[in-house]
Amino acid sequence: MRLLTTARDLSRRKARERDGLFVAEGVRAVEELLASPLVVQGVLCGPQLLDNERGAHLRAEIERREGLHVSDVSEGEFASAASTESPQGVLAVGEVPARSLSDLAGRATCRLLVLDSVQDPGNVGTMLRTAHALGLDGTVALPGTVDLWNAKVVRSAMGSLFKHHALHTSLDVLDGFLAGQEIALWGADAAGSSVKTLSPPARLALAVGGEGAGLTTAVRERATQLVSVDMRGDAESLNVAVATGILLYELQP
Repeated sequence: MRLLTTARDLSRRKARERDGLFVAEGVRAVEELLASPLVVQGVLCGPQLLDNERGAHLRAEIERREGLHVSDVSEGEFASAASTESPQGVLAVGEVPARSLSDLAGRATCRLLVLDSVQDPGNVGTMLRTAHALGLDGTVALPGTVDLWNAKVVRSAMGSLFKHHALHTSLDVLDGFLAGQEIALWGADAAGSSVKTLSPPARLALAVGGEGAGLTTAVRERATQLVSVDMRGDAESLNVAVATGILLYELQP
């Protein structure tokens, strides 16, 4: 039952940061994790995993993995560790990969997404998927942003978090990296210039702020350009993940 206890404990950010572990819950998330280069410590299985063909196929794949610890628990026990309303009966405990900004140094071109106090895990997961899909080099989460290894972020990212170079860092560390690599910092803001009127540099970091509040003062003051999405209708604003996707698409090199 040690794996069950660990999975329960990892619902807390402090435990994830202390142990360097995270939980991937659900058939799709576990499939993606097993197909990634990340280290998987073990898999917790409930009886409902065998309720459909895809789940049964995943269970067979898990059984074929040499050295992978598998723990079978009751439906009730699984629910005590699950974070979803309708658990699919499978979750995996993985090791948070060691990533740093220095891994991205020295590239001829560089595109980064900077999350500045973005707190909704669903939005963050969607932005990670978008950054990965559009070929960005990395995503940086500044203090105030939800934990990238939060279970909902992991699910929403649909496997991108396991492959895309996403990490937490401080504003001071980001400052030093951007200056040393000569990467411009732009900020997303409704009052900024239309993205369609700008020519982005080859080395660019785009900062997006939290839902409602927008960019923090510290990040806004560092941005050399504010950029916005043109809106033809009379809506007040766009969802931050939607706006980020449009901006990243328009700012492709």
